[in-house]
Amino acid sequence: MELLRKRLANLLTIKSMVTLITTVVFAILTLRGAVSQDFMTIYSVIVAFYFGTQAAREDRA
Repeated sequence: MELLRKRLANLLTIKSMVTLITTVVFAILTLRGAVSQDFMTIYSVIVAFYFGTQAAREDRA
């Protein structure tokens, strides 16, 4: 139960929320066929940053 609370708290960080929201927007734009190159670049940077910081955090732990 404690692990679940910790994961939920981590999910509610600003960084995680921005990543989740941009992923939802990306999915919607993809389904509509309206993904621009600029959005693809921004989305790629956000996702790379999120997973890069997650990997760095796990290396320190």
